[in-house]
Amino acid sequence: MKPAIHVALRRGRLSAQRLIDLVKAPAHGAVSMFLGDVRDNCEGRKVKAVTYDAFEPLALKALGEIAAEAARRFGASVAIEHRVGRLAVGEASLIIAAGAPHRHGARKACGFALEEIKRRLPVWKREHYNGGDARWLEGRPLKS
Repeated sequence: MKPAIHVALRRGRLSAQRLIDLVKAPAHGAVSMFLGDVRDNCEGRKVKAVTYDAFEPLALKALGEIAAEAARRFGASVAIEHRVGRLAVGEASLIIAAGAPHRHGARKACGFALEEIKRRLPVWKREHYNGGDARWLEGRPLKS
């Protein structure tokens, strides 16, 4: 069975169940998932919202490469979705799901994808704070 790969950038809410359904298969005994939510604080400041921005063609290419590499390395089906736009505290900004024959492959694929997204994905984050000010956090350099 060839592992399934799915990646998307979404402007609306993310669905964990949708990603689980994409990576489940009769031959898979495990699904591992990472769900990243917007938190209400950063470095001692109260956060009220976050805006994610991306050069979407390049970001989708990077997500596809990351998912394909995780699938190949760990024999897993991999689905990744990242939000863009403004998100409130508590909303999901990133979901990664990996399905594999055994838990080890699913967990490793999910963890690998997360670390590579943090390292390579050209998505930028602007935090909006209580009191009205905002700042862009250090992002990833653009690479073609």
